[in-house]
Amino acid sequence: MSCQHLVCAQCAHPVIEGRCALCRANRERLHGHGFAGLSPALIAVVLLVALFATLVLEHLLGV
Repeated sequence: MSCQHLVCAQCAHPVIEGRCALCRANRERLHGHGFAGLSPALIAVVLLVALFATLVLEHLLGV
């Protein structure tokens, strides 16, 4: 969902403009990012790198 066409019930302006606190809060909620402000794609890459590093360490240590 996009806030491009939503109108704020409090200030009657487009939410995308973020003119009031409610607009800004809803815009952030709609465009919020994943865990700790990181994008979901970046989180997936970090998890894949951690998995790869674990597999390499297992192979090198012979566990």
